[in-house]
Amino acid sequence: MVTTVANKDPIRVGVLFSETGVTSTIGRSQLQGTLLAIEEVNEAGGIDGREVSPVVYDAKSDPAVYAAMAERLISHDRVNVIFGCYMSSSRKAVVPIVEKWNKLLFYPTLYEGFEFSNNLIYTGAAPNQNSVQMAEFMTSNFGARVYLIGSNYIYPYESNRIMGELVLQHKDSARLAERYVPLQAQDTEFRDIMKDIREKSPDFIFSTVVGDSTASLYRAYADAGFDPKKMPIASLTTSEAEVRQMGADVATGHFTSAPYFQSIESEVNRRCLERLRQRFGEDCVPNLCWESAYFQFHIYANAYRLSGNDNIGEIMPHILGSEYDAPQGRVRIDPSNHHTCLYPRIGRANSRGQFTIVREATRSVHPDPYLVTHSLGDWTASLSMIES
Repeated sequence: MVTTVANKDPIRVGVLFSETGVTSTIGRSQLQGTLLAIEEVNEAGGIDGREVSPVVYDAKSDPAVYAAMAERLISHDRVNVIFGCYMSSSRKAVVPIVEKWNKLLFYPTLYEGFEFSNNLIYTGAAPNQNSVQMAEFMTSNFGARVYLIGSNYIYPYESNRIMGELVLQHKDSARLAERYVPLQAQDTEFRDIMKDIREKSPDFIFSTVVGDSTASLYRAYADAGFDPKKMPIASLTTSEAEVRQMGADVATGHFTSAPYFQSIESEVNRRCLERLRQRFGEDCVPNLCWESAYFQFHIYANAYRLSGNDNIGEIMPHILGSEYDAPQGRVRIDPSNHHTCLYPRIGRANSRGQFTIVREATRSVHPDPYLVTHSLGDWTASLSMIES
């Protein structure tokens, strides 16, 4: 009789976010979301009795470092799965590497869509889960004359293109300008843009500025004396983290479209935030990318329990179609495109540094990364938000 001994070796996974550099505020929050989920799994006995051991590297907000560290995680550290990346430039640097080695990347960030890889699971919002809702909301409440501002890389270019096309479907619409700034842009680099905005007088500003420059944009807006009740900034990337950087007084009145805000009133969200702050202290800033990083690891862990390992060919069938009760609601991985069914919401920044949710979907919206169809979801609305 042959006795088999269960494998009790730790399960090594790669964790690749930016702890330093211009996108480190969000990167650190994504790292915290991942580590919190790993600790929860380990405290509950691990995966089939095996501890999860994260191999963590700082990608320093640099796509070249992302690529080098992804290669190292796979070839040297022998991981099968990487949880990581924020900017689309970093994702695009890592995709060829995981495809070459036939490994798996979980990507917890909203992005511009129009992409698919058999080696990726996308847990952030696709354009039909944030851009479509934002365009409908802003044009309905403020008008369809938009001024587009972004950071100088692929995601802002593509997101501004999508927003411009969505806005032009409405009456009296116009794309008044499209301006781009360096990732390291400071307050002074927005002053000429503010002068142009004053001359063109758009109905709203659509921002795809990311990283530390986000605070500079909003401060320049405030210094110019503009009124968010009349001409707000609308964004997909300005979260609670960026609000803390710029100050609630600067952010108040502006809008963000995202599946997750800290202010979601659910028991799952409340418990998760409580555990996060117990682990990392009150200085952590949960946001939409933190939440995706958190729930995607639990999806992986549940799939591993069913497959028995994380070789991509064996774990993927258990990931696709799987569901999880995330802080935003019950999410599901769409097996047809590897993206996630999410709950679109519109939040208005308030004086407490949080977002007052003024619109939200009562059911999840299926991901449509190629924008074949546009579905708003079943909205609940608080139409008094303009006066609040």
